[in-house]
Amino acid sequence: MIIGLTGGIASGKSTVSNLLRSYGLPVVDADVIARQVVEQGHPAYEKIVEHFGENILDDAGNIDRKKLGSIVFTNEEKRLVLNGIVHPAVRLEMKNEAAVHLKESSHVILDIPLLFESELTHMVDRTLLVFVDEASQLSRLMKRDGFTEAEAKSRIAAQMPLKEKVQLADAVIVNNGSLEELKNQVEIQLREWKMI
Repeated sequence: MIIGLTGGIASGKSTVSNLLRSYGLPVVDADVIARQVVEQGHPAYEKIVEHFGENILDDAGNIDRKKLGSIVFTNEEKRLVLNGIVHPAVRLEMKNEAAVHLKESSHVILDIPLLFESELTHMVDRTLLVFVDEASQLSRLMKRDGFTEAEAKSRIAAQMPLKEKVQLADAVIVNNGSLEELKNQVEIQLREWKMI
């Protein structure tokens, strides 16, 4: 069974991901893969340099994320071009990694932050959402990243609201309490899905 793990910024998805790993469940992380597919020697790297030019590279020839970011965040058309290069490469690599894990394990977790927004639910059998209430999400994000309240609110507003994601998820872990409470909910869900 392939589980799609998702959440929102500062919802505790990484903590849940680590808890799932602690049960010996393989986790394929979309963010890690997104960084790997744009490294030198990968087809996506070549396409990005071809499209955006060598001025986006650092002295070592790697893609400078800040330089590239400054181009795509102010230009919707260029952002779509970048996504059109990176997203298919990430999906392909995730499928490949999941297939390798499924040879040894009956379950694999795909950790995909934008699972619903990117309409990737077709890649998974079930979806697991890490939910947090708005006040906790805001305070955690401000504390974690040193954002002002306005900065944190704008980051949260850039994502699909967690309340909407609850309607789309097969199961929800509510992360408003202690780590112990979170661990208990994860274990209950894994037992319910007969994964442990």
